[in-house]
Amino acid sequence: MNVRKAIAAGLAAVTAVGMCGLAGCGGSGTAQEENPTSIKIWHYEEDNGAMGVAWKKAMEIFEKETGVKVEFEKKSFEQIRQNASQILNSDEAPDVMEYNKGNATAGLLASQGLLTNLDDYVKQYKWDEKVTGSLADTGKYNDKGVMGSGNWYGITNYGEDVIMYYNKDMFDKNGIEIPTTMDELTDAMQKFVDKGITPLAEGAAEYPVQHLWWQLALSKADDQFVKAYEMYDGDVDWDSEPIVYATQTIKDWTDKGYISKDCTGLKAEDVGQGFINGTYPMFFSGTWWFGRFQNDMKGKNITFSTFPQSKKVVGSSGNLWVIPENSKRKDLAAKFINITLSPEVQDLMGNSGGLPIAADPDKITDPSTKELIESFNTVLKDNALGFYPDWPTATFYDELNASLQELINGSTDVKGAIAQMKSDYDKGVQDAGVKD
Repeated sequence: MNVRKAIAAGLAAVTAVGMCGLAGCGGSGTAQEENPTSIKIWHYEEDNGAMGVAWKKAMEIFEKETGVKVEFEKKSFEQIRQNASQILNSDEAPDVMEYNKGNATAGLLASQGLLTNLDDYVKQYKWDEKVTGSLADTGKYNDKGVMGSGNWYGITNYGEDVIMYYNKDMFDKNGIEIPTTMDELTDAMQKFVDKGITPLAEGAAEYPVQHLWWQLALSKADDQFVKAYEMYDGDVDWDSEPIVYATQTIKDWTDKGYISKDCTGLKAEDVGQGFINGTYPMFFSGTWWFGRFQNDMKGKNITFSTFPQSKKVVGSSGNLWVIPENSKRKDLAAKFINITLSPEVQDLMGNSGGLPIAADPDKITDPSTKELIESFNTVLKDNALGFYPDWPTATFYDELNASLQELINGSTDVKGAIAQMKSDYDKGVQDAGVKD
């Protein structure tokens, strides 16, 4: 069965509009409303997750400090991912919203003139003193929408990486040790399969399987491979060890029952719930789940670690706060962003299971959260962030999912999947005109 699907037309090019300075900070292409009484904020985090908890507090502080009412709307990741261009090019755009970082998302919208240049606000609030190093790379984009340099178009207030979650209760019940090496990981997965348990919670309808594929690639990759793939610094060798190993391993793990063939129709929420309810003993996914697991799996023994024996990990800064160019309340939007970086909100995020970038370590009281933050700080210190696999082109998220779905359901083989990935990647990069 061919599961390849047409890519949403909303990611097509939009006529660029001028990207000027900001009202109150040096002019704006959009007239600013005088004495606004409300501000519209969108994000797609769960209410009981670390970011959802922290940002709710930020909204309360904002209303108290400004007297301006927050009109909050929770969206889904897919809603915003698929429709951002159309929404931001209309009068329905919010004043500030969470948006995914990377060339194909925030970079694309910045290059289309749909996001506000935040340089003046960065200077005003000194955000570049909190958002630094590799965390800053995903907030800055050049005129082609390539991250890492240029103007500021987004501000993060947390970090994230993708880790292995283990339900230790399930391991103990089945007499299996938590793995620390790749050999131990595959041995543990085989033992679960022998007991009739699918070990890995995976979904190929959204991001989980492509994150695992990329982690497997990163385990064999060096800096040059990552730069070529993510930042177009050189050509990607699609016959190289990282790509062949990752693709072959996904196929092998599916054949062995480590990954269910039924995962082709499962979304992230589906498999996250499967981990929560004890269907699967392992889940490779982001730290954005950590706070939710703490809330939804109380009384269960959950441990975590970075992927075994890999010098690079999937991850980056967290998603970005962006201000649509069409916003008429940009100064208020910037004030809200600044509140999310305040000590009160950052400390709350940390104590709710998140990875704040500006929290006071002495204010983080939960031992597991401290361990999570220390793990991420080690990743930053080792320059180990390997970003995400869908970033290079505007359509690669869907296309990569489709290739992996076809690999898992057996409608293509390893060579066919890699050939399709290469074709989609090359066409997307060429169409975007981002590579010299």
